[in-house]
Amino acid sequence: MIYISLFILSLALTYAIRGYARRQAILDMPNERSSHSIPTPRGGGLAIVIVFYIGLFYFEKSLDNELFYALLCAIPIAIISLIDDIYILSSKIRFFIQSVSAGMALYLLGEVTFIDFILFELHGWWLNIIAFFSIVWLTNLYNFLDGIDGYAGSEAVLVGLGLFLFFHNPLGLVIVAACLGFLLFNWHQASIFMGDIGSATLGFLFAVFVFYDTSHGNIYVWLILLSLFWFDATLTLIRRYRNGEPLTQAHRKHAYQRLVQSGWRHDKVVWFSVVFNLIFFVLLYFVENVLIVFMLNMIALYVIVKFIDTQKRFV
Repeated sequence: MIYISLFILSLALTYAIRGYARRQAILDMPNERSSHSIPTPRGGGLAIVIVFYIGLFYFEKSLDNELFYALLCAIPIAIISLIDDIYILSSKIRFFIQSVSAGMALYLLGEVTFIDFILFELHGWWLNIIAFFSIVWLTNLYNFLDGIDGYAGSEAVLVGLGLFLFFHNPLGLVIVAACLGFLLFNWHQASIFMGDIGSATLGFLFAVFVFYDTSHGNIYVWLILLSLFWFDATLTLIRRYRNGEPLTQAHRKHAYQRLVQSGWRHDKVVWFSVVFNLIFFVLLYFVENVLIVFMLNMIALYVIVKFIDTQKRFV
């Protein structure tokens, strides 16, 4: 019942935020990098954030204190991202807040000094450096990948489902409920966008879950659940660096954007990503060796990128 209530609340909040954003002209205006052609309200991710934190406090007693308080560290990111959605802030300010939140989350999680990769294990304080930059990177890359209708929202629904199925965490279904209510308004053609408050906050929350428990090969599971996003963002960054492009300059070269440019509709790209994720959900569920699933996942992503290159060259 709680999940249905959270879904209805997300639906109602998204509707209210859309109306407010229209009245206050808080709109995402189309430009040469946009995948939309009409001014669209933004900031709908506020509904996701509010509903998530209601769910977090509802399930507080069933969660470890470390995880509960680490997830609260996303609140500064949500606040600064909401301000950025309205007024546009300096990237330095956003990076500073993200860095502080990442440091606080790692401290509250008890620091990361051990990561189990099944075939080998990593030990040492230096893992906190990797974890810190990974949290900041995931926070930003999730924002980068929120560029077409329904993409970031549907990914969050599936990652939330994975959090529930593979880690038995009730917050997974909280994320599903929160994002589904928003997604009904964000499906192509979207009447409201998530905005940084949604994408950056979700990226940070997922990063906290990634480093909450790094034993038993869980890192592989998270790499698979988030693979479409981190693989695309990271590979695109590397390719742009090799091309000598300014890495801070806005662009439209991510794989999902190039698919749209090649003629795919937004919803076709989203359904493709959903099917891809569901295939690996099934493999994760039935194949005992997660390393094998991870290797298949990487091969599949490589093949997909090569296919997209044939549809729209990376130039």
